[in-house]
Amino acid sequence: MAALAGRRGRVAVSVSPAAAPSGLSIPDTMRAAVLFGPRDLRVVWKPVPVPGPADVLVKVAMCGTCGTDLAIQDRPFPGQPPFGSFTPGHEWTGVVVARGETVDEVAVGDRVAIHVHHGCGRCRNCLNGSYTACLNYGNVAKGHRASGFTVDGGFAQYVTHHASSIYRLPDQLDWEDAVLVTTAGTAMYGIDRAGGLVAGDTVVVVGPGSVGLTTLQVVRALGAGVTIAVGTRDERLALATRTGADHVVNSRQTDPVARVRELTGGRGADLVIETSGHPTTPELSLRMVRRGGSLLFLAFYDEPVNFDIGRANREEVRLVTSRGEGRTAVGRVLRLAASGAVRGADLVTHRYPLERIQEGFEALRAKAGDPIKVVFTP
Repeated sequence: MAALAGRRGRVAVSVSPAAAPSGLSIPDTMRAAVLFGPRDLRVVWKPVPVPGPADVLVKVAMCGTCGTDLAIQDRPFPGQPPFGSFTPGHEWTGVVVARGETVDEVAVGDRVAIHVHHGCGRCRNCLNGSYTACLNYGNVAKGHRASGFTVDGGFAQYVTHHASSIYRLPDQLDWEDAVLVTTAGTAMYGIDRAGGLVAGDTVVVVGPGSVGLTTLQVVRALGAGVTIAVGTRDERLALATRTGADHVVNSRQTDPVARVRELTGGRGADLVIETSGHPTTPELSLRMVRRGGSLLFLAFYDEPVNFDIGRANREEVRLVTSRGEGRTAVGRVLRLAASGAVRGADLVTHRYPLERIQEGFEALRAKAGDPIKVVFTP
């Protein structure tokens, strides 16, 4: 692990003279969390990355977590760098401290948020705008990068990212609002893939976790007429009410299908968005959708699930899957956040310094204190 042992001095990183303003001191090493094995995340010294010609170097202000961050600690995802070298973290925000020589989209000193994926820019999917489904996913040599998945991410003091995947933060947003925009961007992109949202539609969101709660805010901001949250914990459902749900259903106490049908006059919801990832919820979600409606899957599932595809066919339900935050969804969410329609800070429940990252993830696994969004600060 010699590559991870660095001097603790402060010298200029080797970037072009125009990349950083005169007098800005950037260290040669930094503290970063490295995944050494399953559930073995350690904070070590690591070289500060050097931005390429089209990259920016960002000093991380805050990095959030989601269920995927837990999953990749147990079993590496496709394209994930090997244990002992890889720094996860994909929901990060911070300040630009250096730029590659071709970058003029942002300035040093800008506060920024990101979307995770930078597609290769050369495959058919990227050329059609579907860079989250890049055909060269994980192939860094061909230009693909997914921060915190296929290249180092934001559980560190510094991180590089391609200029095309960076967004300036509106002045009125603080770090905790900004750290949730990637999550909200996932909802926005999924709604795009589902064909959009017609003002006045009835929308059901299944699973009031961080994705579900931000999704409720997004669909409300986009003009949903009636919003219904389905979950299993009263405290989460109470938060769903505060973040945009007109009705809540505790599926441990009430049949959610019957209740949604009751609330919609027997018709079913126009759009159901499944965010929980529980193996029983896809089938439940299908039975909440009206004939000719849409079912959007934002969740990932550990195993195959039972699902009545025949019912979906008979009812002409549109089944839509979605991954990530494509089509500049994060930029659109930032505008909603600037208006106050989407508030990430309301969902940040646990805060840890980077040095306590393992403790934070153990709390997330154990659901100690009912964590919704756990964030780390370098």
